Amino acid sequence: MAEIFPFHAYRYNLERVKLGEVITQPYDKITPTMQERYAATSPYNLITVEKGKPSPKDSPADNVYTRAESALREWIRDGVMVRDARPGIYAYFQEYAVPGTTERRTRKGFIALGRVEDYAARVIFRHEQTLAGPKADRLELLRHTHTHTGQLFMLYTDPQRRIDALLDEAASRARPDEAKDEYGVVHRVWPVFDPQTIARVVEAMAAEKLVIADGHHRYETALAYRDECRAGSRDAKREAPYEKAMMTFFNTRGEGLLILPTHRLVANLPSFDLDSFRRKISPTFEQEDYGFDSEAARAAAYERFHRDLLASGQGGKAFGMYAGGTFTLLRLRPNADLAKLMPGLSAAQRRLDVVLLHRVLIEDGLGITPAAVTAERNITYEREIGAALNAVDQKRAQICFLLNPVDVDQVMQIALAGEVLPQKSTDFYPKLLSGLTLYRMD
Repeated sequence: MAEIFPFHAYRYNLERVKLGEVITQPYDKITPTMQERYAATSPYNLITVEKGKPSPKDSPADNVYTRAESALREWIRDGVMVRDARPGIYAYFQEYAVPGTTERRTRKGFIALGRVEDYAARVIFRHEQTLAGPKADRLELLRHTHTHTGQLFMLYTDPQRRIDALLDEAASRARPDEAKDEYGVVHRVWPVFDPQTIARVVEAMAAEKLVIADGHHRYETALAYRDECRAGSRDAKREAPYEKAMMTFFNTRGEGLLILPTHRLVANLPSFDLDSFRRKISPTFEQEDYGFDSEAARAAAYERFHRDLLASGQGGKAFGMYAGGTFTLLRLRPNADLAKLMPGLSAAQRRLDVVLLHRVLIEDGLGITPAAVTAERNITYEREIGAALNAVDQKRAQICFLLNPVDVDQVMQIALAGEVLPQKSTDFYPKLLSGLTLYRMD
């Protein structure tokens, strides 16, 4: 049973600040350049809290974590952030253009508190492994601020779209808080304080199982923080503030859900030979080349190649490859035995393109071990196809593999079976902004 709760959110006082000047992308998407830009935009930008800048003079008494808590206290004291007087949930809609197209979509979800559950309880499921470094940073921030600033991106499945209808109704009754981010995504938030509407949402969610789409490190940080608080309390209660975390919930059957592929760049292979690699994979993959001899011909070749990659992915397994100045479409041969190619994996895992890529092309074909993949010694990741191709042209990569996106039903199936996908298998777009609502565990 998934338990969700309304809460008294802290929100920026829009009489004091402009929302678009104080919110940020999630902490793990913030580059140094973005960090500088956010800090210059407003003294109240959440970057001070979400991802503060370390200083050579940092000490146990003065560091990024203590400064984050001091900033929050000051903003609340000075009325820059205010606490909603009534508990609510928050409709959160994102209007965006599908990257590389003019198509516009709207993704609709809602923000609430969710009970933090161990994975063993089989209420909340992951689809990715996590790394120790990011969790240590987020845990230290949570220890100091006692505040969730970013959103955990959670998936549930409601074919009847009961909650979507309630959110549309709530959105039709008032003007939202609105901001446009640096990627042109329009974010709109409506507080929902009506007890009856909240009760209907809570009831509809009670039978749902939740899958983490984005925010695995933050979720496991919330688990670790909960366990610390339980251990330090003489009277631990299930209704304690640390038993919950702020989450945003999206229906897999709702409108606007988009997963983008993350492409693989291969570099630093000392004995890489493209012709040998192609011969090695030939028994498993058909290979169709799209050559070119000029920039104009390159554009036309890429257009055909990309079109065929998308079409081939609809009815089978296919990858794009770029190396040696040639686009190559790799199609899995019809007689390929996936069980033999990928022994020890479940049938659901073997159906995933990204698993086939890693097992057969990266591990078997190129000899890159899973440990090397995890350490990113030979593999890096790029969402933009153009950037991936440029890396090969500029000799920063020896080869790149282009993927079709994972389907959300595949993500749900793998997660609910208790399995995980390879690193960087999913890129849910757009990201959920930090700073729209805050859950302060006071």
